[in-house]
Amino acid sequence: MKGEAGNKLHDEKPKQASAVSCVWRQEASGGLTLAYPPQEGHIWGSMRKTAFILGSGLLLLVAFWNSVTWHLQRFWGASGYFWQAQWERLLSTFEGREWLLFVLGATQVPSLCFWGFNGLLLVVDTTGKPSFISRYRIQVGKNEPVDPVKLHQSIRTVLFNQFTISLPIVVIFYFVLKLWGDPCRRELPTFHWFLLELAIFTLIEEIMFYYSHRLLHHPAFYKKIHKKHHEWTAPIGVISLYAHPIEHVVSNMLPVIVGPMLMSSHLSSITMWFSLALIVTTISHCGYHLPFLPSPEFHDYHHLKFNQCYGVLGVLDHLHGTDTVFKQTKAYERHVLLLGFTPLSESIPDPPKKME
Repeated sequence: MKGEAGNKLHDEKPKQASAVSCVWRQEASGGLTLAYPPQEGHIWGSMRKTAFILGSGLLLLVAFWNSVTWHLQRFWGASGYFWQAQWERLLSTFEGREWLLFVLGATQVPSLCFWGFNGLLLVVDTTGKPSFISRYRIQVGKNEPVDPVKLHQSIRTVLFNQFTISLPIVVIFYFVLKLWGDPCRRELPTFHWFLLELAIFTLIEEIMFYYSHRLLHHPAFYKKIHKKHHEWTAPIGVISLYAHPIEHVVSNMLPVIVGPMLMSSHLSSITMWFSLALIVTTISHCGYHLPFLPSPEFHDYHHLKFNQCYGVLGVLDHLHGTDTVFKQTKAYERHVLLLGFTPLSESIPDPPKKME
């Protein structure tokens, strides 16, 4: 990224529009797509649109809740005795060294998830094989293949952040949790309690990540801290943790840690949450809009344009109007869960470039 281009993009201000209503749009293929209008210029319009989104999601959740809960609770209950027995065996093995059990569970298990997933993505990034995966690339022509020098530098930074920054903070995190609870207590949490925790963790992460991320885009912090992460205007999965150490603590770690700290969570919940958070951020940075995985279009667009799409879920971007330009693009139309095997770049192609 050139410094001049970065400064220019930071000076740009998103355009505003005034429409409020949400409509179902008929596509050429015959399907229906829910279309959201650009951001209205006042908070009431934002609240109405946000209520529409959240309300629709809540109705769907209620509709499927009984069925989904029954199936998941059946599995959780059937396997509960097994997992409880394994947990008690771990406690016996690490008796008197619970801090070590906590550190291993909160760092090494999520790291295995992170590197296992990214290992698969790196095969595609570095070799271009299997070739059919490249059809799902968001920024066509970028990282084909990835620059090996740039990649090696990024991996070194990621490893530094994980083992030199994250590890000591997780140790401190354990002793803070011990002040008002025992994260390694004998009884595992119930399935319903974990679902509640997951919802609270996600809400806290969205709030903290959005505002810390926007703060890092302030001119006082961007050039010295956050610009490092934005060296990748076309991101790949492994660079999700490629960041200045200050950013890694403030924007990568704290939004994920604060939820379990406030809830005094069990190590099992913390391990699952950390693993899920690393997988989700990897998907957001991977550069491929793959079938049946969450759409990475939102954050990929942030890396491309810098001054749009700061959050994770997009709710606060919607409220603050930091997604208005994004909503005018083909990337926004493609920001859906892909339930087929035809790449969205083919079914919703970019408009042809104007001849100069």
